[in-house]
Amino acid sequence: MLSQIALGVTLSLLILLTVCGNVLVCLAVFATRRLRSVTNCFIVSLAVTDLLLGILVLPFSTLLEVTGDWPLGAHFCNIYISLDVMLSTASILNLLAISVDRFFAVTAPLRYPTLLLPWRVGASLATIWLVSVGVSFVPIHLGWNTVDHTVQNHGEGDPARGCRFELNPTYVVVDAFATFYLPLLAMCWMYHRVFRIARAQAKRIVSTYRGPNAALNSSSLPGVTALALREHKATVTLAAVLGAFVICWFPYFTFFTIMGIREETNLPRTAYSVVLWLGYTNSALNPLLYAALNRDFRSAYGRLLFGGKEIKTPTGTPPVAVEVGLMDGHTPACSRVELMPEGCIMLQDMNTGRRDGSNGTAVTMVTVLSNGHNSS
Repeated sequence: MLSQIALGVTLSLLILLTVCGNVLVCLAVFATRRLRSVTNCFIVSLAVTDLLLGILVLPFSTLLEVTGDWPLGAHFCNIYISLDVMLSTASILNLLAISVDRFFAVTAPLRYPTLLLPWRVGASLATIWLVSVGVSFVPIHLGWNTVDHTVQNHGEGDPARGCRFELNPTYVVVDAFATFYLPLLAMCWMYHRVFRIARAQAKRIVSTYRGPNAALNSSSLPGVTALALREHKATVTLAAVLGAFVICWFPYFTFFTIMGIREETNLPRTAYSVVLWLGYTNSALNPLLYAALNRDFRSAYGRLLFGGKEIKTPTGTPPVAVEVGLMDGHTPACSRVELMPEGCIMLQDMNTGRRDGSNGTAVTMVTVLSNGHNSS
């Protein structure tokens, strides 16, 4: 009895964290003009998906987990399982869409404003939901997911108060590869490219500071150190984002695929519960990983939770600190380049190599492109 109470309290806290965190993301975008951008449509879509999962699915999963009983009938059981599959799939595909958005923001910064058009974002979101419905409600209510191709939980041998998710090899292979393994490979490849580009550009800027006139550039060392620290922070951020996704969902889809290929009709309850709730945990972590690591979202969170003031930045200027000037042979100690943690920035070091004939000063320009805006 005590173990059931402890389990119920723990799962209820996870539901509360999921709902509150994703509501906070939606409120932050609604209440902050700066966050109302086409780019953040994917963040909002992810938050709405995880919020619906927390409201429509997790309470019933908790009921089934704590009591081991399903008193709501076979029809609602299949609707519940379909919603579970649909919203979990939509959450994963929204994460993929965010990765694609950031990939193009870094690899094609000049074309990014023309790529991220409202109709393309709308088409992407519509595709996410069509695919999610296509792998959930359609096969489950037509019996495509079961071994004998009958609708699950409606057979003569099915328990009256049971709620089972049945699997067959074809369904699990198609579903797992379409909604997890292929998106995972794509995310790994894109984040790897983003990290390599950011690291190469950071090294290019550092090499400019530590060039042939290294003795004259001693005052730039604080800026170089800050750049190295921010490169490390960007690496940790990318690792956290991808690592949380893999840790939360890889065990579930591996278990899901193995059970389906083996045509198991009764899934091991304890193992299934552990991997399932580990996947649910990703919906609670998403507001932290994809929003709280963004400076504008942190500012909005502070205002909503603690009544803090919004960080003011000029209209149209990305929240990236870049202080570059005409240097008489060296960089002032105050000069710095600050990298955003979410990896949506393209830094181009364009050391022109020109010297003004009148005073002999070298001109170094750093162009920052963030979310499609160009600031030189």
